[in-house]
Amino acid sequence: MRIHIQNPESDPPFDFSWEQWQAAVARAGDLGAGHSVTIGRTKADCAAALHDAEILIADIAAIRAQIPLQAPRLKIIQATVAGIDGLAPFDWLPKGVALWTNRGIHAGKAGEFGIMSVLMLASRIPEFVTQQRAGQWKKLYGSVVAGRRLTVLGLGALGGTSARHAKYFGMHVTGVRTQEKPHPDCDAVIAATDLETILPTTEFLLVAAPLTAATRNILTRERLKMLPRGAGLINIGRGALVDQDAVCDLLESGHLGGAVLDVFVPEPVPQNHRLWTTKNLIISPHTCADDPNTYNPQTLDTFFNNLRACQAGRLAPTAVDFTRGF
Repeated sequence: MRIHIQNPESDPPFDFSWEQWQAAVARAGDLGAGHSVTIGRTKADCAAALHDAEILIADIAAIRAQIPLQAPRLKIIQATVAGIDGLAPFDWLPKGVALWTNRGIHAGKAGEFGIMSVLMLASRIPEFVTQQRAGQWKKLYGSVVAGRRLTVLGLGALGGTSARHAKYFGMHVTGVRTQEKPHPDCDAVIAATDLETILPTTEFLLVAAPLTAATRNILTRERLKMLPRGAGLINIGRGALVDQDAVCDLLESGHLGGAVLDVFVPEPVPQNHRLWTTKNLIISPHTCADDPNTYNPQTLDTFFNNLRACQAGRLAPTAVDFTRGF
């Protein structure tokens, strides 16, 4: 098939190389042979390739830059991200063109970041960072996490792996997702419609849900205030899931004991934004789930797994469910 891979314009650690492609082809066996492949960087590279490409492998920005698509032979778009809210609504997608994501590849890195953040909050590291900036020496004491209560909002690859690590540390884990069905790494699972019932007993809240119409601003100011005083917040999902100003206010008032945030509205965070000076807050610039050493190889393996399923007459494992928005 005619495949075009479009590199990001400004994120060199995640450039695809010929060596990565050839290694993925070798891992794919017969399925990897016989394709005509190009790798581009600029918008013009992508536009030219789409004249005859059947498959486009690209990130959200590169895909969005080509809308409306001028791609008469296009059959498949393999997004190099898991969250495709940046492409919604999907009325731009030509009829008959499949949209796949690389969901699942972020589990390892995001799971480690998630449990790291829980441990940091339990040890009051955000408070120590605030004191360090102010030149203050004030003893604070944390505690072990065994037996403490973690609520994970969203049990996909990011949240599910974080839950598994938390269970290893002996935490009591409650999962929240669309349907109330068991998860192997949770002591209990509740439906998102019952979220308010668990917030008052949540010591640590880890947000890892996708951004959809149903989840946007799911953590309103009123819901965040339901958390017990001193609770910790972690967001590795999307910034728009949470009332960001409310988080800042609750940190400043001391109602929230600390927060570790990886996602924001907007991104990048403007230089003069209050987030930079809010106390007891640690910021990472939307990097928690991305490992440059494994990201591209795993993305290409996901693509070939999808292609294998498609050629066998099955639904691609990471095909977007447009009714759910991910």
